[in-house]
Amino acid sequence: MSSLRVAVVPGDDSAPEAVRATVGILQNMKLPIELDLLPEGTAFQAMDRSEGEALIRSAVANCDALLYGSTSGKTGGLAYLRWSLGTYANVRPIKWRPGLPSPLRRPEGIDYVIVRENVEDLYCGLEGDLATLLASGLDTRPWGGRIEARYPPSSASDGRYAIKIVTRDNTVRAAHAAFRLARQRKEHGGRGRVTTAVKWNVLPRSDGYFREVVRSVGSEYPDLELEDYLTDDFARRLVADPYDLDVVLLPNLYGDILSDEGAATVGGLGVVPSGCYGEDFAYFEPVHGTAPDIVGREIINPTATILSAVMLLEHLGLSADAVRLEAAVDAAIEAGDRLTPDVGGSSGTEDFAAAVRERL
Repeated sequence: MSSLRVAVVPGDDSAPEAVRATVGILQNMKLPIELDLLPEGTAFQAMDRSEGEALIRSAVANCDALLYGSTSGKTGGLAYLRWSLGTYANVRPIKWRPGLPSPLRRPEGIDYVIVRENVEDLYCGLEGDLATLLASGLDTRPWGGRIEARYPPSSASDGRYAIKIVTRDNTVRAAHAAFRLARQRKEHGGRGRVTTAVKWNVLPRSDGYFREVVRSVGSEYPDLELEDYLTDDFARRLVADPYDLDVVLLPNLYGDILSDEGAATVGGLGVVPSGCYGEDFAYFEPVHGTAPDIVGREIINPTATILSAVMLLEHLGLSADAVRLEAAVDAAIEAGDRLTPDVGGSSGTEDFAAAVRERL
């Protein structure tokens, strides 16, 4: 097999510690992959912003996929990876693995995937002073003035606004990604169900539109089930009854928040990976942040980064290697003798990585 190229962005604060551990595992597997390791965040911070982004652009142009640590803003290029490359589907598996702690009495059987629309909603960053919005002539009274409000926005002495955008095109892309994934999981014994959750009762023109478009896409997959809930009710269900979930499709903001809630039920953010997929490029990163409070202590949990690498291998067509690596992670977690502090252990990042390497 010809060699594949993977760019590796270590990220900021504690993230490079998890990335180094993951890179060591991948190198130990002797895969047909050439790893291109980019500088850590402190080096990016010393660069001009455009120079740092140019480095990411160059890496993308010369690789088949990218593994990203996590950034607190020092490492540039994340906006380019998401918006410029159009990686519209952020896929976040939520799976409990034996040996991991959980606040639930019975976490066994939790195994679903959140597909988060990744390029619009409130994450377009369209914010500003309320005075600008009022000057535009938009009627900002609650429900367009259909009800009388004691404190309407127009009476405020100061304020800010943010714009939520939902488009058919991006919702369709994310919905197809979710239904295709549900179909794949069904072929391997999954439930063949897509669940979505929005606040259509409060936001009928935006969230209701998301729901409407998803239902339209769902009609193209008659072999799959589609169910929907209100977001607040669904947040409750993630804790009370997550066992029948299969693929969950959510708008950007809800997907970001609820995937963190899901992570809390299966061991925390230190064990949840993700992949961001576009039409012709994908990158992979842990769901967690950069953990600046423990930088340099070498105790960050590398599990989320390693499992992100599992998703990367699957994406590159190295399915057998992906299965082998995930099995090694599961075995190391279940053994429980070299877990990091966030999941109840007392070992370091490299100790857990060594436990995974041994099981390969």
